[in-house]
Amino acid sequence: MNEITDRKYCLLLAANDSDYVKKVYGGYYNVFVKAFGEEGERWDCFRVVNGEFPPMDQLESYEGFVVSGSPNDAHGNDLWVLKLCVLLRILDGLKKKVLGICFGHQVLSRAHGGKVGKAKLGWDIGIRRVNLVNGLENLQLFETFQEVPQSASIIEVHQDEVRMVPPRAKVLAYSDHTRVEAFAIGNHILGFQGHPEYTKDILNNLVDRLVNNASITRKFGDDAKKSIDESEIDREFWLRICKTFLKER
Repeated sequence: MNEITDRKYCLLLAANDSDYVKKVYGGYYNVFVKAFGEEGERWDCFRVVNGEFPPMDQLESYEGFVVSGSPNDAHGNDLWVLKLCVLLRILDGLKKKVLGICFGHQVLSRAHGGKVGKAKLGWDIGIRRVNLVNGLENLQLFETFQEVPQSASIIEVHQDEVRMVPPRAKVLAYSDHTRVEAFAIGNHILGFQGHPEYTKDILNNLVDRLVNNASITRKFGDDAKKSIDESEIDREFWLRICKTFLKER
């Protein structure tokens, strides 16, 4: 029997499925499980954006939690966002592993005393080179790497950012656009501003939707898609970090 059989994970979806992702992937749930899941695991999904939350008496049964990206603001006061902040503080008390992606990264920071808000440099969309801080090879998260690179590229699509990390947090990565690209608290909380789970086609479709709903200009979208086509993603590097974080006990 595989040692990971019967391990349970919880996906907290902070966005509804786009038509494209539903048609091509069957929904964001499948995107995340394909990226982070392994054979024999069980992944439960709760659409927190629609007010669905895991029962409190089941939290202990999960090995880890993943908080997705969202079109909503992590610094907003929607009831479900405030409720999510409470849940994240409860999970911290239980020392449960929580991985936050984009919005998830931002709301993790907010929940634990950091500051989030609109990005000072505006939208960041495309494939961004992210610089990793020195000394990461000494962290448990990077023990499986023979050598930690100085930088790695990741998909980005956000207009908000972490402005100040929580008091207990360690910044792991930064870029020329965003001061906090990744942070960790102990061995149980990890946030990424970028999207390790995304592929280029998902990003290109998202750019089209942002242009169509006038969130960004046509020129901005065209420039972003050009950079996407011309750039490579170090996706396996980021996925390895995420899986190491979620699976290591």
